[in-house]
Amino acid sequence: MGAVTRPAFDAVGTLVVKVGSSLLQGGPAVLTAIADDIARLHARGCRVVIVSSGAVALGRSRLGLTQPVLSLEQKQAAAAAGQPRLLAAWDAALEPHGLTAAQALMTLDVTENRRSWLNARATLNTLVELNAVPVVNENDTIATDEIRYGDNDRLAARVAQLIGADLLVLLSDIDGLYEADPRKHPGAACLHDIPVIDDRIRSMAGEANAQAAVGTGGMRTKILAAELAGRSGCATAIALGTAPHPLVSLRDASHGSWFHPARTASSARESWIAGAESPTGEIHVDAGAAAALLAGKSLLPVGVTSVAGRFERGETVRILGPQGALVGRGVCAYSAADARLIAGCRTEEIETRLGYRRAAALIHVDDLVLEREAS
Repeated sequence: MGAVTRPAFDAVGTLVVKVGSSLLQGGPAVLTAIADDIARLHARGCRVVIVSSGAVALGRSRLGLTQPVLSLEQKQAAAAAGQPRLLAAWDAALEPHGLTAAQALMTLDVTENRRSWLNARATLNTLVELNAVPVVNENDTIATDEIRYGDNDRLAARVAQLIGADLLVLLSDIDGLYEADPRKHPGAACLHDIPVIDDRIRSMAGEANAQAAVGTGGMRTKILAAELAGRSGCATAIALGTAPHPLVSLRDASHGSWFHPARTASSARESWIAGAESPTGEIHVDAGAAAALLAGKSLLPVGVTSVAGRFERGETVRILGPQGALVGRGVCAYSAADARLIAGCRTEEIETRLGYRRAAALIHVDDLVLEREAS
């Protein structure tokens, strides 16, 4: 679908909601209200993923870590103690609606490495298909400074990119972006519609922790997250997490701040795939497979006639038709070695040939750019 606007809120197909640490201080009532909205969205077919802060805060109190500044090792220990409690809180909020909370821990390298990216996306998609609500958090227990997101706003934007979300909602203790810090300037106006993130908008965010009372990043990291998500065609909203209906209230133009994406999701995806470094691999397909691709279908192994070159799972390859004409480019779900083994086989034969089964499609339609689209 194209870029989602606020009037088209009910058309959102996939939504990522980030819940800040400050909201957990409101107790179960806050999570219950958010879960109620998630259930409403889920009932109409919207896929929802939660990115939740709070593990370290919950764990440090449990472990008696009362000092204001913790070492990396202490934060990791607090996260280990807090993660089960964080997931239990979300599960308790979602369970009355027949939804199951499922923990998904990530580090920065997961979304920077294409193979890990595919694995993470497949897991999140499978969880959603099984009527679960993934609860994503940074894996602080094992993360080092070199592989940390640093804040869950950035993590949420990367998750939105990963699953192709239409909308990223950053819920916090403030109801949007203001022209100036409302704590210091009570008369400052809230910007409800932001078509473009420019230097003027960035300057309003100020430094880290500006405009927000609690958390590690404040408004500045939220603006950066909106820019990151926007480059993938995902709109972003910043809203007050303690509002009666913090998510569905986004239909109201006076609720929160809405950032328009810089491009559509399809154009961002196509640009990423088409702009990949020169592919080192080629997949040759028969006429039937080429026609199916042009009709908007995925590439199944049965239509593959040969595989050339060397490539790993998650790398971009060229797809060539029976006469050698370039059909398109795509991100392959299998390595070159495995692709050769399953070339020409039917879906039900994949596991027999490989000893395992991962994806039915060699290249999923979401990871494909046709030559006519890229030209």
